[in-house]
Amino acid sequence: MSHTILIADDEKEIVEILSLYLEKEGFQTVTAHSGSEAIAAMGTGDIDLAVLDIMMPDMNGFQVIKEIRLTRNIPIILLSARIQDHDKILGLGLGADDYMTKPFNPLEVIARIQAQLRRYYQLNPGMEPGKPSHTLRIGALTLDTNSCQLYKNGAAIPLTSTEFKLLRMLMEHPDRVFTKKQIYESVWGDFYGADDNTVMVCISKLRDKIESESEQPYLITIRGLGYKMRKV
Repeated sequence: MSHTILIADDEKEIVEILSLYLEKEGFQTVTAHSGSEAIAAMGTGDIDLAVLDIMMPDMNGFQVIKEIRLTRNIPIILLSARIQDHDKILGLGLGADDYMTKPFNPLEVIARIQAQLRRYYQLNPGMEPGKPSHTLRIGALTLDTNSCQLYKNGAAIPLTSTEFKLLRMLMEHPDRVFTKKQIYESVWGDFYGADDNTVMVCISKLRDKIESESEQPYLITIRGLGYKMRKV
């Protein structure tokens, strides 16, 4: 089945050359030259993977990732001329699956796209291109990402918007350890400049809502590292 790839970059030459290489490999492409155009393209629901530049007009790549992750869990590859570790960590923490710096070899980009598609679709047979899953399930917990509603054993549990973002991030990656810095910059969308209690308080409130003393905990604290969602 042919996959549709979104290429969003304000450099027309990059968009053209990546489109050429992808179409030669049998992919369909949708192009955008700004963050708002990328979001509009995602609204069609037909995108299977997104390649995003960080520095784009009106909305940067980080903002586009946050918008995409509100409704979709497709693979995202970031492209950037910025090589600072902070940019890489922030992009990955917000939900990007890979990060490449410019200048790059187009053949390597294609190889990484193919690897991400293989990992996402072939290793997850329930996921069909263009038909994203809107529910995340771990144990007795079910998170509906469309309605932003959490259920435990069928009973609705109210969440704040911040709690929803944090829980979704953890449920999408069970057993993956996230540092407090990664969580803060992804969920709150701001630079994490100090070790405060914001993340710890939110984790504590989530625990009160989803866990009981009679069962194993869902949210695990990894001392000195961060937090993870236990894979049931």
